[in-house]
Amino acid sequence: MIKFHRVVVLGAFLLGMSFASGLYAGDFDGAPGVSAIERGEYLLRAGGCRTCHTDRAGGGTPLAGGRALESPYGVFYSPNITPDPKFGIGTWSDEDFIEAMRHGRSPEGRTYYPAFPYTAYTRLSDRDILDIKAYLFSVAPVAAENKEQDLRFPFSWRFSLYPWRLFFFNDGPMVPDTALPSTVARGAYLVNALGHCAECHTPRNLVGGLKAARPLAGTRYGPGGAVVPNITPDSETGIGEWSVADLVYFFRTGLKPDGDDVTGEMREAIDDGLQHLSNEDLAAIAAYLLQLEPIHNPVRRKAKSAPAQSYDEW
Repeated sequence: MIKFHRVVVLGAFLLGMSFASGLYAGDFDGAPGVSAIERGEYLLRAGGCRTCHTDRAGGGTPLAGGRALESPYGVFYSPNITPDPKFGIGTWSDEDFIEAMRHGRSPEGRTYYPAFPYTAYTRLSDRDILDIKAYLFSVAPVAAENKEQDLRFPFSWRFSLYPWRLFFFNDGPMVPDTALPSTVARGAYLVNALGHCAECHTPRNLVGGLKAARPLAGTRYGPGGAVVPNITPDSETGIGEWSVADLVYFFRTGLKPDGDDVTGEMREAIDDGLQHLSNEDLAAIAAYLLQLEPIHNPVRRKAKSAPAQSYDEW
């Protein structure tokens, strides 16, 4: 259980936020911006799409794909999601885009590997999905050919995804939890659907399914072999000693309460995404994380020879 004083402080903060702005009132479609394109750009930042779909190391154009995503199953390469009609998504209809985001299937009916986190994006509202599409179709098309996935057998056999999906994929939009304050409900949406934080911060089993009993508890075996920290409010191994203000400042700058600077993929997630979000949304994420059930999970680096680039232990 969270310490009594933290509950009181957090409760007072949430009450103040609700009176100050009426934040979202449980409406998951509450993103800044007047037009669909403006909202879509904001949502795309919140979803981390720019980071994964840009081959920064290879000097690639933003959103043109080609980034190598190393995993125990081989190397995935992110696809081109600019509106190029040949190599990108320029010929996709609204229905095609919803089918990909919600059900993990291409316009041709091919099942996507869950390196594309449709397992989280399935929870998005239709409006948010289509606003993201509106923004993507507003950027300049890039004729960058997609790379073939480099996976080991039997994972290269796409049919193996069907039993995996049966056990680990439940599709459908997120239903608001009316028992939560509106700010926390918004944070839940940002963390569990749009931000897909569990995809990196939750440990996985031998076949790549998320361990449901240890949500957001961190893992030694994150993307690319990175160590990913525990972000539950455990006071010893997680973020239990952090405040809402600490977390908002971290999301904005990458600086931890002790003055250390985050590196690796989390730095990219901040630079490309989190720092562009509103203070209200960052506070909602923080509020949601701090009211979770703490999980004691001391995440440690695997060995001295492990790659220096990691999420660090916050």
